[in-house]
Amino acid sequence: MPLEKIDDNIWLAEGEIVSFYGLPYPTRSVIIRLPGGDLWVWSPVALTDALRQAVDALGPVAHLVSPNPIHHLYLSDWQRAFPDAALWGPPGTIAKRRDLAFTGALGDTPPPAWAGGIDQWHLQIGRRFSEVVFLHRPSRTAILTDTSEAFDHDFLHRHWSRWQRGIARLLGITEDPGRAPLDLRLLSLPRRAPLRSRVQQLIDSAPPRVVMAHGTWQHTDGAAWLARSFRWLGVTPPG
Repeated sequence: MPLEKIDDNIWLAEGEIVSFYGLPYPTRSVIIRLPGGDLWVWSPVALTDALRQAVDALGPVAHLVSPNPIHHLYLSDWQRAFPDAALWGPPGTIAKRRDLAFTGALGDTPPPAWAGGIDQWHLQIGRRFSEVVFLHRPSRTAILTDTSEAFDHDFLHRHWSRWQRGIARLLGITEDPGRAPLDLRLLSLPRRAPLRSRVQQLIDSAPPRVVMAHGTWQHTDGAAWLARSFRWLGVTPPG
């Protein structure tokens, strides 16, 4: 099936495997139906005919969201398919994709279109790289992109060679828990205090679920999992 229902008004779409610096990465999108019926699409994946039909059955696509400058591959396809949709991204994505017309830059404050239903935090990792993480309030689902990656062993053995699996272990992106890759953790060193504050707010919101773009997403105990995943930031566990 092109869509997997997580809870009321929130779905997953699993995309194709793409090459990221020669490493096979799975892709995943989240689709949320806002209270007025419009659809909010996070990190769009390849738009197949089957996915297009499934999305059309849910409602009109109103918002296309790039959560960080790496997740932009399919924005053009979705914008052509849904020309009335607003396009959003952090400053890094907007600077990278000057060929696209963005509605606005994402920061800590949600745009009025989804304020009250989806919270967000802007994580400035480095001078040029940042990621916006989200919390879908009705389902209490946290949504992260590359600040937490949790590749399961089965996927790695099927798609990554032995030396590539060694890189995965070095990067710290194998499951239980997945973490931000080592390069992002090192890049964040000068900015860890504001990062810690924002991530702590997400943890304190006590999400039971955590959906990431890459790897095994967490169906239960999401806040505790996030605290382990972001232990390198010095966050406080829930409770």
